[in-house]
Amino acid sequence: MAWLGQTDLGASRDEQRVGPGPIAGALDDRSFDRVVLLNNYPEGEAAHFATWLGKRTGGHPSLEIRPVDLPSPVDYSAIYKAAVEAIETVRTDHGPRVELTFHLSPGTPAMASVWLLLAKARYDAHLIDSSREHGVRDVEVPFEISAEFIPDILRASDRRIAGLAASTPPDTPNEAGIIGRSAAMQVVLDRAHSVAPRSVPVLIEGESGTGKELLARVIHASSPRRDREMVTINCGAIPDNLVESTLFGHVKGAFTGADRSKRGLFQSADGSTLLLDEVGELPPEAQVKLLRVLQEGEVTPVGSTAAQMVDVRMIAATNRTLVNEAASGSFRSDLYYRLAVAVLTLPPLREREGDLGLLIDHFLAKVNADQRDHDPGWRDRRLSPDARNLLLRHPWPGNVRELENTLTRAVIWCTGEVIRQVEMSEAFQNGLPTNGEMILDRPLSNGLDLRELQADVARHYLERALDEAVGNKSKAAKLVGLPSYQTFSNWLQKYGVES
Repeated sequence: MAWLGQTDLGASRDEQRVGPGPIAGALDDRSFDRVVLLNNYPEGEAAHFATWLGKRTGGHPSLEIRPVDLPSPVDYSAIYKAAVEAIETVRTDHGPRVELTFHLSPGTPAMASVWLLLAKARYDAHLIDSSREHGVRDVEVPFEISAEFIPDILRASDRRIAGLAASTPPDTPNEAGIIGRSAAMQVVLDRAHSVAPRSVPVLIEGESGTGKELLARVIHASSPRRDREMVTINCGAIPDNLVESTLFGHVKGAFTGADRSKRGLFQSADGSTLLLDEVGELPPEAQVKLLRVLQEGEVTPVGSTAAQMVDVRMIAATNRTLVNEAASGSFRSDLYYRLAVAVLTLPPLREREGDLGLLIDHFLAKVNADQRDHDPGWRDRRLSPDARNLLLRHPWPGNVRELENTLTRAVIWCTGEVIRQVEMSEAFQNGLPTNGEMILDRPLSNGLDLRELQADVARHYLERALDEAVGNKSKAAKLVGLPSYQTFSNWLQKYGVES
């Protein structure tokens, strides 16, 4: 994949003077199954180039020239959009595992910059460049460089990219709460805003830490009930013998210790919204009463026979899949269908492509701001490239909550202004996971570096072998299946492990 450049067009008109040009030079040097060229020149010039290239290569089996209308050849936003559309078309045609090569030489420096950013931050692509002096070469850019500079380059080059991808208009209630511009979050937020004005029950599903309560607050803040405070309760935190009293209230003398009447959460939420978090934890008896509230719009306090009318907007949240729970009989199916009028499923962080970097920056700024409020002499912490890479490679089983807590610990424990990799590693709650899930199920959307992953594994076991063998390299070699002392020493040197 490449942009059609001025040198390439010149080569098609006078190859003897100009030379073959970057694109033809690359095709002379390497074999590709498909060639996709993005063109912002007049159609006639591109057609002439295609004819010349076809004669020169004997007719490439799959040459496509995609016309692109750019406001300017240095408009990063338009270049980015056109490149992504072309890449996604190729991935649709050939599958997500297609091997991509981006040619940096043709086109403007802005076009080359976008190819580089996409190769290192979004797609696992090879990079090449070419010149008459040096021919065609592979371009290796360390991932650490992209992790350090991509956010700044994107912000400085063209803020329209962020504007086009922003999750909601600036004046919407979720702006201060939910950070994200991924397609997965867009779907959820659009549906949340659609259902917010209506009083129908909403069921929010999602893994722990994905922000279910935050989404419920977005719905409430966008609803006609926003002038009254939303009431929230974690159903899993209520003792079984107090569930009904907590939800529906009780009258004096209803049970031992009930020395006065008490309003339940439904009465407190009258005219507002009630969030039942972890609703799947409710015992069967409470499920029956909750079903009646949804059917009749009234509650009966424990110990009373008089029902009270309530006007409550119900939002339920769970980290379970309630439809499966209902099918298995562990949750009432009739209650499930009452709650699941509108079902919103929050995606886990590993599936929110493009959001992780935004969240890292957001939480780091938030923690720094909190510290400044309590410490006038506070100096803001920032992430080193390798520390940021560690965050980008982590699978985040605890999702957004785990990310925020991890960054908070890293900021507090860091003694300097830069959070290094070692300090970032220590900030993980139980150390970095070393099980199969950490190695085999890492997200690919944030730029997995397979060679670095292999190096991490090698360093981990080389160091452990040295420790267990008390520095004896022959014994350590046997522990990790290497044939000799010398081979083990070579591995130590290769992966930078001190003996």
